[in-house]
Amino acid sequence: MHNKYIISNDQIIKVPRFEESAGFYTTKNRSRIMAKVKGKNSIPELMLRKALWAKNIRYRIHVKNLTGKPDLAIKKYRLAIFVDGAFWHGYQWEIKKHTLKTNIGFWIPKIERNIQRDQLNNKTLNEQGYTVMRFWDHEIQKELEVCVNQILLYLEAVKYGNIPDFE
Repeated sequence: MHNKYIISNDQIIKVPRFEESAGFYTTKNRSRIMAKVKGKNSIPELMLRKALWAKNIRYRIHVKNLTGKPDLAIKKYRLAIFVDGAFWHGYQWEIKKHTLKTNIGFWIPKIERNIQRDQLNNKTLNEQGYTVMRFWDHEIQKELEVCVNQILLYLEAVKYGNIPDFE
């Protein structure tokens, strides 16, 4: 599970449109690759869902009436779970943003806006009484059992009235 650095929520970050008229360009091959990126039902998300289902943990997916549409929600325990892609959600962002080589005028505000939106969604869900867990996609792929155990520990704690603080 990860904690993200704080971006000021005073002002919403503006992301420019990605178009040639704005000075942004991408190759046809890169465009095809990016078009295949999934927002839902990614491999790490499916891995987590299958592992939880095997442990008899029941959940809802992509709940539209919850802020941020969590990838998984366990309403009984007021738990919202997100599986975040490392690039899109800014894994080690302060280091990675300096390695971008093309279209940085688009990508830096885009990723920072995603981080800002994630923080606002977390805050809103917390205010609604939900606990938010966020896992990086690579955490799930490399350490699935650790991620599942973290969820199971939370559910057990809530069952017995010992609600942990994950923020």
